[in-house]
Amino acid sequence: MWTRFRELDEVLRQLVTGVREVLGGNLVGVYLQGSFAVGDADVWSDADFIVVTRTPLEDLDRPALDALHHRLFALPGHWPKHLEGSYIDRELLRRSDSARTKLLFLCHGSQELAWDDHCNTGYVRWVLREHGIALTGPPTAELVDPVTADILREEGWARLPEWVGWAFESAEMSRWKQPFLVLTLCRILHTIETGTVVSKRVAGEWSMATLELEWGPLIQRALDDRPNPKERVRQRASPADVEQTRAFVRYASSWRS
Repeated sequence: MWTRFRELDEVLRQLVTGVREVLGGNLVGVYLQGSFAVGDADVWSDADFIVVTRTPLEDLDRPALDALHHRLFALPGHWPKHLEGSYIDRELLRRSDSARTKLLFLCHGSQELAWDDHCNTGYVRWVLREHGIALTGPPTAELVDPVTADILREEGWARLPEWVGWAFESAEMSRWKQPFLVLTLCRILHTIETGTVVSKRVAGEWSMATLELEWGPLIQRALDDRPNPKERVRQRASPADVEQTRAFVRYASSWRS
């Protein structure tokens, strides 16, 4: 078994079978990354996948891949709605891409691929190389060059302004966005400090032990506020949590260890 969820393993098996049917000899491998790879996934996690191809993405049969993801989404149960991942060609995957070239990306809850740079990061390459789970294909260390701590730190600093902008883009936040934002910033600060990538839970615990004590309760609430993100995305976070989260965002954006 690839995961501790039998239903998810069956969905992943069908993903691999379907991708192999569409891509044929163009398929290099299919891998799990994200929280399942770093060993901290639960029933609310996305199943983050990477499909590696031999030829550039523009050469792929996009309608056939969309049809595959429509079929997978229509499967019964919880996990077919929680697949998220990208298609990337082997040459582009090899090393970090400062241009953030857009990949064919399946967003959580979607049934069709779209061009997006979501998975084209040093973070994803590091997790894939160091912890990726091969559903089919060669070991990830054969596909991805080592991602240095400096690359991860530079990427963390470069992406911080994106998260700051997201925090202030509207007056309100959902009960999903508010804790997600807190823990994502914890992960970025952890990566800047250590040059590695860990799960949100580990990063949150590290942050409570490392950052100023005043942020501890906010981070702990974010860790505790985990169940049922699908429902929480439709609920408003409390004004007090939003205000404190934005204060934490300002703090994180200027943080130095």
